[in-house]
Amino acid sequence: MEILKQTIKNIKQLYPNPNCELNFDNDYQVVVAVILSAQCTDKRVNMVTPQLFKKYPDFFALSRADIFELQDIIRSCGFYNNKSKNLINMAKDVVSKYNGKLPSDKQKLTQLAGVGEKTANVVLASYFNQPAIAVDTHVFRVSNRLGLADAKTVDKTQKQLEQNVNKEDWINLHYSLVLHGRYVCKAIKPDCINCKLKTTCKYFNQKSSSKN
Repeated sequence: MEILKQTIKNIKQLYPNPNCELNFDNDYQVVVAVILSAQCTDKRVNMVTPQLFKKYPDFFALSRADIFELQDIIRSCGFYNNKSKNLINMAKDVVSKYNGKLPSDKQKLTQLAGVGEKTANVVLASYFNQPAIAVDTHVFRVSNRLGLADAKTVDKTQKQLEQNVNKEDWINLHYSLVLHGRYVCKAIKPDCINCKLKTTCKYFNQKSSSKN
């Protein structure tokens, strides 16, 4: 437990002010951007959304979108067929059920098309500032490597992180683990030598032990 506490302390020092790298200004833009980010980089999403938000500036406009025009705009984000359907259906739901305002309730969010547990948690944390840990591929990989969790699935990893980390640290921890996984603790060839978290890292210490 002491190692875990030290790891969390080290993360806070390394990433004192972590932020979401998606660009958005309101509730509409955040949920659209997060849906698009599935299986896609934030950098690519940020290249696509200016044109998307200009053509469809709110839930009302998106709910009336031509699906083929929408597909053309978001094509480079991957899975554009499903994403375009989900975006339009999500917008229709927000318009019909919530008068064009995104709900801040997790249960209501996850009932929207294209919004699963991870997407809802990102929206809650990044826009509504509600404590939430979204476990994407980066968070799953890094948290288990560091020893913040020891799980084989995303769901179990999320539950363990919620148990092991103080609730007030959930939002920043999510951002920090995403950034660390994106730029340092990569899936292939993690930069362990230059990693500032390696002193308490389970993955690094096990790897070092196996070489001795």
